[in-house]
Amino acid sequence: MCRHIAALGPPLPLGELLIAPEHGLLRQSWAPRRQRHGTVNADGFGVGWYADGDPVPARYRRAGPIWGDLSFADLARVVRSRAVLAAVRDATLAGADGEAAAAPFAGGPWLFSHNGAVSGWPGSLAPLVRTLPADELLSLEARSDSALLWALVLRRLRDGDGPGQALADTVREVAEAAPGSRLNFLLTDGETIAATAWGDSLWSLAESVESVESAAASAAPVVSGPAAATGLRIVVASEPYDDDPRWREAPDRTLLVAGRADVLLSPLKEPAL
Repeated sequence: MCRHIAALGPPLPLGELLIAPEHGLLRQSWAPRRQRHGTVNADGFGVGWYADGDPVPARYRRAGPIWGDLSFADLARVVRSRAVLAAVRDATLAGADGEAAAAPFAGGPWLFSHNGAVSGWPGSLAPLVRTLPADELLSLEARSDSALLWALVLRRLRDGDGPGQALADTVREVAEAAPGSRLNFLLTDGETIAATAWGDSLWSLAESVESVESAAASAAPVVSGPAAATGLRIVVASEPYDDDPRWREAPDRTLLVAGRADVLLSPLKEPAL
């Protein structure tokens, strides 16, 4: 259930990442190719992005399907960013939270999304709920498993854990409390991406692209050096948005951590049940 995507690299319009690709997030909202649970992701969507000079991301979220929001299509045409996280939602259970339940969730510089479901929700996570301060529970954006999972991850980040460690420890803890849960997480602060494959698909792509700024600069006469500089774009997603053979699937039970230059994979430990 759900589909999500994050990208780092030279600035590009949101629409080039989310709408234009043949099998991009827009199409994945009604025709995902690799989704293992659920079929239509029409119960809300959201996108978060970073503006130059501001570490706190902006968000645009709605309760309806992404294909029905013409305002977003217009916004996505002109808004550019070096770092993006977006998701379309197939709800686990019916609820009245509306766009508050749509990823990405946010806290400080962080954006977060959860693709999956917690088994036995909500009772299965009662022991973990007790580990959170009351003010953080009362500040949950929605009454959903994803919102609570984000609170657990954010608590670790605020305590000083790195993004990979925060995701890995939360997955292990939740999987121990609620066996059979599907816990594909996606997290970014605009400089790194961390993600988990736990019960659903996760793919990554690293491609060289020419930045608009570099191309414009190269149009001016230069004494020496390359005609145009290139940058590396890192994309992490539930599934590929095209058939580029450079896409790589992460094995199940894997932690992925990516910067602006590389993608690292490491196995996630199974909980001691």
